Amino acid sequence: MAAYFIAQYVVNDPELYAEYQQGAGPTISAAGGELVALDVAAEVVEGTPPGLQTAILKFEDVAAARAWYSSPDYQAVVGKRLEATSGFAVISQSMNLG
Repeated sequence: MAAYFIAQYVVNDPELYAEYQQGAGPTISAAGGELVALDVAAEVVEGTPPGLQTAILKFEDVAAARAWYSSPDYQAVVGKRLEATSGFAVISQSMNLG
């Protein structure tokens, strides 16, 4: 069952965030992940999000998403995102509704 890493945030340090993007991209594809969406001005329809930048990554399953997130390669760059942004991230799995 597919799993999604979803992050929503405000970028407070664009230069540091750009460094993060350069380092994170290769880790996603190396882990079998796929960038589904990257929106810098998401439309809010309910509630108050931390920011309008949204990233959605798709992985084969929750185990693959967790393995990517905890991998040494991603852990080497994730600190840049955490320092450059304020917001949240979750791993959410697809549900079979049929």
